[in-house]
Parts: sequence; structure tokens; C-alpha cells
Amino acid sequence: MNTTPKVIDSVVNNNLCIGCGMCVYKCPSNALEMQWNEHGFLIPKVIENCDLNGDCSDVCPFNPFPKDEVKSEDELAKICLPNSTQFHKKIGKFERIYAGYSNEFRLSSSSGGLATYICAELLEKKHVDHIFSIKEASKPGTHYEYAISSSKSDLLIASKTRYFPVTLATVLSEIDNLEGTVAIVGIGCFIKAIRLAQHSEPKLKEKIPFLIGIICGGVKSSFFTEYLASKMDIEASNIQKPQFRKKDITSTANDYSFSCSDADNEEKSIKMRIVGDMWGTGLFKANACDFCDDVTTELADISLGDAWLDPYYKDGKGTNVVVTRSLVAENLIKEGIRNNDLAMDLLPLENFLASQQGSFNHRHNGMAARIEIAKNNKQLVPPKRYEQEKLTIDFKLVQKQRMQVRARSLAIWKKNPDAKSFDKQMEKPLDRLKFLTKIYHKRRRFTHLKNRLIEEIGKRIFSKNKMK
Repeated sequence: MNTTPKVIDSVVNNNLCIGCGMCVYKCPSNALEMQWNEHGFLIPKVIENCDLNGDCSDVCPFNPFPKDEVKSEDELAKICLPNSTQFHKKIGKFERIYAGYSNEFRLSSSSGGLATYICAELLEKKHVDHIFSIKEASKPGTHYEYAISSSKSDLLIASKTRYFPVTLATVLSEIDNLEGTVAIVGIGCFIKAIRLAQHSEPKLKEKIPFLIGIICGGVKSSFFTEYLASKMDIEASNIQKPQFRKKDITSTANDYSFSCSDADNEEKSIKMRIVGDMWGTGLFKANACDFCDDVTTELADISLGDAWLDPYYKDGKGTNVVVTRSLVAENLIKEGIRNNDLAMDLLPLENFLASQQGSFNHRHNGMAARIEIAKNNKQLVPPKRYEQEKLTIDFKLVQKQRMQVRARSLAIWKKNPDAKSFDKQMEKPLDRLKFLTKIYHKRRRFTHLKNRLIEEIGKRIFSKNKMK
């Protein structure tokens, strides 16, 4: 008889775990505990006997066998956001879309300060009593972790972006004994895990009445932090206070730096544009991210990201894109505008879509290719909304190479954690990815021009026939 917990058997053993930790919270046998794996990710490990009741897999955002009523974000959104007035296939249910910043929190935040502002307003207006968000950790090697904030002063410690693995398990263990209600800040897969838990345990809807979604480009291994520190000749054991989005307010918003202190408390920094493309390549990324099609944290009450579009990216102080999805969220934004706490523009839908186009292209358009590759390798994958997309051979090759780059980056760093050696060993795979991507872009431009030409010829023929 197989006594392995279902989430281990179907998710972790298929390299689909994202480390949210909801399975640890839901396990009635207390059989699971979050631990670091060999590739720098937090995953559940079995520590006690399991009763195999399946609760752990029911709340997993990458469960290959979900129940039909919560099969995807579309089904879940109908349950948890029933009153949202608008819908778009790529971004889910919503109310309005904005771009802007918080006058109070902008300079102390990684972007426009909207996450800190919303959390502060939720506490001050008594919508919730506590916030679960990410703060600096006291454990050696674990630079950041989820922690509880119950005041505005607590929040200010947490007002930065952290590209480091964290898990909700550190705070969910306290939620049942915590007086009052809670809002949680999280990326899309973490938000989905919470919504799944609320569906299976309705009392959590009252306990967690508000969710703040952070638009995510992929979860990075702890190897990512080690690599960036190694670029500055700081060993992993000596990394202190890593900061992933150090602004340069005299430059553009995307011209930010990574910084950390060494064993002598000397702070060093490096511009990320010098490091190179760490997101489009998939370096140090979790495998589960390749099977996520939620670009904009569709299940949150409010979704927040960076305004990577003209003219906002030109302002180095930072600007957020904001998608309100619930009435509470929409009212918080409206009130902030009325009180001059927020400087916001209504953002046209097409502009918002353009700001996330890279993610849409990879996570939506490329999903079918990655599912096909995984299934050919006899790997389980969760059901996805974009697995039937028709793809060209060149785009499939780009997706396959990205998957190989992602996996190889983790394997190489595990074997030899040195930035110079890593860069040398990754040079050929990255060059091949760049070459394949260039071919794909050229073919796409050619197809676009060809279609425009055919359309123009068709219009002229139609016009001539009409004149006759």
C-alpha cells in the first residue's frame, strides 16, 4: 500500500511544487514540514505517518487532478469574485485598471508603494486586524519569510520586493489561534492556494476577507540570490540583507540594482542591466512556473505590478499597475484618490495588456508547447486553460530551450556555486536560446507583414469590384 501523501506523490515528485505551504497547514496528520531541497526551493517533506485523506492535494495550486468546480482560475473566480463587473480572458474578473503610486510609501517601496498603502488602509480602517506579508528573517540562510504585521510601523519593515523563496506555512500555523481577521499578500499561485483552502474550509473566507496579489514573473531559487552575490565576490554563507530592487530615482524604473552586505557589513551593489536577462531566460526559476497561466493574480481582491510601459517606466521613483477586482478594493483606490493619498490614472485595457505582453506570450501562448514536452516525458501536469493553442515549430523550439536553460541553471549552480564558472557554462545554452528567439521574432514579423499585405490586396480588390 502506498502511504505517501498525495501532494508528495502527484505534485512534489513531479517537480510541480511552488512552496506555498498550504498542504502543511491542511494536513490533519501533521505529516508534512517545509524544508529546503537540493535546488534552493522550499518544498514539503514527510515527517510523520499520513492518513491519506487527500486534503493536502485539494489545496495545491498545481494539483494535476483538481475537482471540476475548481479546475482553473476561471471556475474559482466565479466563486470568490462573484460581483466583479468586468471580465477579460487574459486578466480575469475585474472592476478597473489604474497606473499610479502612493505619495507616502512610494520612495520606501520597490515600485509605487501601492501594496504598503493598501495594507496600511486595511489595518487603519479596520477591514482586517493583521497582515501576512514578507519580512526579513532571523534564521541563518533564510533571508526572508512570511510574518505577521498588526500595525503600520510593522508594515514599513516589509515594504520591498523579495525574489527569494518563502512559504505561507510559517504564518498559517498561527492563523487559527490569531484573534481577528487577516489580509494576505502573495503571488498568484499562493493566492490560488488560499482560495482553494477557502473553498474546502468556508470559515477561512471570514478569517481571510482580503487578498493582495503581486503580479509575478516567476519564483526564483535561493540560488538566484547566491549568484547575484557571487557576481560581487560575496560567498553564500556571508550574504546579509539582500535587496533585490534598489531604485535609482535619477534613472528609469527598470534601471534598478541588487545589493547586499558581506561578512564585514560592507554593502555592495550591482546593476541588474549589467547582470543580463534573468527573467525571459528562466534562469533559476521553479519548474512549476512553466505550468502557471495566471499572469495577473486573477483571484486576488486587488492585483499590483510594475508599470513597465511608457511614460511610467521613465520615472525611477516607481509606478504600479493596479487591477481592482472586488468592491472593497475599488473603494480603497477611489478614496485614496479623493484624499490625494494616491496619484492615479485610469489605464486603458490595451495599455495594461501591453505592459504584461512578455508574460502573456510565455505563459499563455507557450503553455501548449511545455505541456506537450512534459507529457512526452511522462510527467503529470495540471489542467490549463491554454493547452490547445496552435504553435509554430520555431516557437516550440524557443519553449523547449527555455525549459532546458531553467533546469541546467539549477544543476550547474548546485554543482559549482561560482558566478564566473556559471556564466561560462551557461554561455552556449543562452546563445542558443537567443538565436532561436531571434528566428521566431523574424518569422513572426514576416508573417505579420504578409498578413497585412494580403489584407490590403483584399481591400483593393473589394473596392474595385464595388466600383463596378
